[in-house]
Amino acid sequence: MELNVTGRRVLVLDGGPRAVATVAALLREGAAVTVAAPTVCAALEDLALRRRLVWATQPVDESRFDVVLRAVAPPTAAAPARTDRAGHVTLVGAGPGDPGLVTVAGRAAIEQADVIVADRLAPWEALAWARPEAEVVDVAKIPYGRSTSQEEINRLLVEHARAGRHVVRLKGGDSYVFGRGFEEVVACADAGIATTVVPGVTSSVAGPELAGIPVTHRGLVQGFTVVSGHVPPGHPDSSIDYAALARSGTTLVVLMGVRTLPAIAEALIAAGLDEGTPCAVVADASLASQRVVRSTLARVVADTAAAGIGAPAVAVIGRVAALEPRPAQAIATVATPRSRSIPAMVVPPC
Repeated sequence: MELNVTGRRVLVLDGGPRAVATVAALLREGAAVTVAAPTVCAALEDLALRRRLVWATQPVDESRFDVVLRAVAPPTAAAPARTDRAGHVTLVGAGPGDPGLVTVAGRAAIEQADVIVADRLAPWEALAWARPEAEVVDVAKIPYGRSTSQEEINRLLVEHARAGRHVVRLKGGDSYVFGRGFEEVVACADAGIATTVVPGVTSSVAGPELAGIPVTHRGLVQGFTVVSGHVPPGHPDSSIDYAALARSGTTLVVLMGVRTLPAIAEALIAAGLDEGTPCAVVADASLASQRVVRSTLARVVADTAAAGIGAPAVAVIGRVAALEPRPAQAIATVATPRSRSIPAMVVPPC
């Protein structure tokens, strides 16, 4: 059905994984969403922690809302085991968040899946393409919170595939760019499970691009370097030579680096990178909640904190971060037209 929810207060009475697609669509349309359920899946909890929705664990007054969604989707059980075919796992890199950035091959895999194992930063709206009987498994990893171990994810993929099911592993960005995708391919190979990898649009390029920032530009910079900020400089697990990065002359793109950005900026300045080097931080790239902070290496930490920017975000360090198209040359960065189709059963409040 079509429903205009922009600026309206919407109550969702479903905390399961299939509800996330509807909630994500509501947020994109500018609705003020409250999810009322005693428990919610990890993906919805993550959205609540990021203050993109309100999670109420107790019953609420439905008359306060403009729209009430009582049943987003019927509960599903695992597809029955199939002995007439071999199971298969497809890793789908699904881009930075807008479902319009999922590839054609990625959408086809979702449409054909028996089971979808989805990450926290996957474009959950894309689950609207799945068959009604497809099982959705939420394996979101909330930073410093609820998390599904990689070993458990590997086990789920193998278990469902061994039962003859087509399993889609839905990931944000690209599966092989800090997505542990190859670990999952190896786990499946060790178990004798065939896999297919569908490349995705990596947020290391898409995030800056959607903010109007090219990672390379003729006559300005001839390369870019993508690093993980999961651990700070000097940490025993860090293998990154920040002094070499400071001398590289390339654009530096940092993923998963909001928490460690102070240490990264300090290490780069200590290694000789000019503290006036332009920087930008792009949060929630491609989503309705996208925000951009432009700053310098010396001020980026303070400016990001002042703006209330949190993960997920991409940091860009280099001269390209100061580039902006002239007004007459500005281009649209919205990936797809906004759709008002909300897959749910709507019951107006009393």
